Amino acid sequence: MPQLNPTPWFAILVFSWMIFLVVIPPKILAHVYPNEPTSQSTQKSKTEPWNWPWY
Repeated sequence: MPQLNPTPWFAILVFSWMIFLVVIPPKILAHVYPNEPTSQSTQKSKTEPWNWPWY
């Protein structure tokens, strides 16, 4: 039965993992986020009570 011969399947496994570990991580790490996070001020803003029209 040819399925039990590990030689071609082991090579496919090794080459596929080489692709996953060598080619794909630089592509993921080179991703640029469109909106950079900004730091918020540490001062608390003054909160106003809501004016509910039905109250």
